[in-house]
Amino acid sequence: MKHLKVGDKAPDFNTTDQNGEAISFGDFAGSKLVIYFYPKDSTPGCTTQACNLRDNYEMLLSKGYKVLGVSADSTKSHLKFIEKHELPFPLLMDEDKKIINDFGVWGEKKFMGKIYDGIHRTTFVIDEKGVIEEIIEKVKTKEHTAQILGEL
Repeated sequence: MKHLKVGDKAPDFNTTDQNGEAISFGDFAGSKLVIYFYPKDSTPGCTTQACNLRDNYEMLLSKGYKVLGVSADSTKSHLKFIEKHELPFPLLMDEDKKIINDFGVWGEKKFMGKIYDGIHRTTFVIDEKGVIEEIIEKVKTKEHTAQILGEL
């Protein structure tokens, strides 16, 4: 697993969003960016996290942040998740896990005594120059926006 740290340049990416629109890291040059990685669309923790970001989206925008979500789910799954919860930000396509691996968030996990590989719920806050300002590894799904803004 790759280990990015604060001060590193964020990995470049080129993919599409849930609507098939091309999207790349370069599209966000000059903007602050929140990229959050989550395990699976429509699961309880991921829904809570996405809805916290949705409910605070205007505040994040007002502070200059753009928001992107990333999981390895399909286009159909992303579209259903966005429609059901009225998410205002794009979810990136990464079924081949290239972005997930480039950011180093794929690896061994333990749940209820089972060990398996999966996406570690992690958020990267990236500055206007593309440099990682903060990495949130212990995400509080109900208070995630406050974590991003340094209020916790």
